Amino acid sequence: MDYKYIEQLLERYFQAETTLEEEQILRAFFLQKPGDMPAALQQYAPLFDVMAEKPKLDADFDERILALTEGTVQVKAKTIKMGERLKPFLRAAAVVAVILTLGNAIKQAVDSDDGVWDSPAEYSAEAASIQKSGAVMAEQGTDSMSLAIDQMTVQEDSVLNGKID
Repeated sequence: MDYKYIEQLLERYFQAETTLEEEQILRAFFLQKPGDMPAALQQYAPLFDVMAEKPKLDADFDERILALTEGTVQVKAKTIKMGERLKPFLRAAAVVAVILTLGNAIKQAVDSDDGVWDSPAEYSAEAASIQKSGAVMAEQGTDSMSLAIDQMTVQEDSVLNGKID
């Protein structure tokens, strides 16, 4: 006897592609005596034997199940406000904003002039600028200092002469 059709049905059965009629053919085939089928197909017989045994339910099965479910707790639906729904998105947006801000700060720190001169000409230009500003500050400081000394002497003279402002 040719069992190719049964083998094809088994392949389709395990891929969940069989119809109800084809599954009945397989059940009928595997319900026959194990000695009448080839050894390669005998390994599938216990699967269909279990499926052939249908559990019988009592007449009062429905009533017992309903009685068990009647005492259950009623579950109320929880309403979720819009703010609670948006919290994960707002948190993600905050994380992205922090990352972008830090990235921008790091980029500006790396790109800014950090006092490193690329050539000797830049160094000498910076040194000349510093010397010039130092000379201007020293000149202003001297002027300020002499002005302060003059004021102190005027006050000292007035105190000594008895003239207090």
